[in-house]
Amino acid sequence: MTKENSASQFKGKTVVISGGAEGIGLSIAKALGEQQMNVVLADIDDKNLQKARTELESLGVPVLSVSLDVADELQWQSIAQQAVARFGKIHMVVNNAGVGGDSGPIESQEKEGWQWALDVNLMGVVYGAKVMVPLIKDHGEAGWIVNVASMAGMGGVPYSGAYNATKAAVVALSEAWAEELKAAGIHVAVLCPAFVQTRIYDSERNRPTRYKSKTLNPDEESSFSKKAREMVQNGIEPALVGKRVVEALIEGERYIFTHPNYRQVVQHRFARIDEAFVNASKSPLLQHLVDQKLDML
Repeated sequence: MTKENSASQFKGKTVVISGGAEGIGLSIAKALGEQQMNVVLADIDDKNLQKARTELESLGVPVLSVSLDVADELQWQSIAQQAVARFGKIHMVVNNAGVGGDSGPIESQEKEGWQWALDVNLMGVVYGAKVMVPLIKDHGEAGWIVNVASMAGMGGVPYSGAYNATKAAVVALSEAWAEELKAAGIHVAVLCPAFVQTRIYDSERNRPTRYKSKTLNPDEESSFSKKAREMVQNGIEPALVGKRVVEALIEGERYIFTHPNYRQVVQHRFARIDEAFVNASKSPLLQHLVDQKLDML
C-alpha cells in the first residue's frame, strides 16, 4: 500500500481520543493528525488538555478539546454531540484513558481502588464504544475502535490485581467486538504496550474523591510500585506508540504490540494453556468431548 493510499484511509475523518492530553493518547492524536484526521481530545485533566490542544493546533491539526470523566456515560454522550456538531461525523474512537489502580498484595486491596480501576479502565472503554459505535454505523463509512489495554492483559503481573483484571477484560472485549462489528465495516484493534514513558504511575493525581480509600496512604510507595515507576520511566517514548498504532491500523492488525521482545512471555503462557488442553484430553472424565463438534456462536 502506498503512503498516499494509506493516508487516504484517514484524511478528513474524525477520531475521538480519551485520555488524550498526554502520553499515549496525545501520541496517537499527533500520529493521526499527521494522517490529516480531525481530532477530538478528551481528558479529565483540563490544564493538560488545553496544552495538548494548543500543541496540536500549532501542528495544523483540526482539534476539539472536551473535558471527560470516562466513567460517566452521560459525559461520553455530550462529547459525541459536540464532536458531530464540530466535524459532522465520527469515524474512530480510541479508548485510551486508564489508571494504574492500587498495587500491593491481595489482602491489602480496598474496594475503592478496585472500583476506580473498573470504572475507568473497563467501563470507560465500554461507554466509549457504546456511545460512538452507533454514530460510526450511521454514516456507513469505514470505522475503527482502538482499545488501549496492556501487556498486563496478556499475562498477570504480581501485585497489580485490578490493573491486570481490567486490561485482560479489555483484550477480551476487543476480541468479541472485532467479530461483532466486522459486518458493519468497523475494525477493532487492541493496543498492548509494555513500558512506555507516561505518568501511569502517578494516576493518583486525577483520582476522584469517591474512589479514595479511607485506609490506604497514597504517599506510601511500596517497593513494587517504586520498581514499576522506574521501568515506566525507562520505557519507550510515547511518540513511537502513536506511529506504531497508525502503522498497525493501515495493515489491519487486531493486536497491536509495541515490544516484540515480550513475545516469549506470551508464548510461555500459550504453551501452558496448550499443555492444559492436552491434559484435559487425557482425562477419562472427558473422553466423550474430545471429538465433539465445537459449540460456538
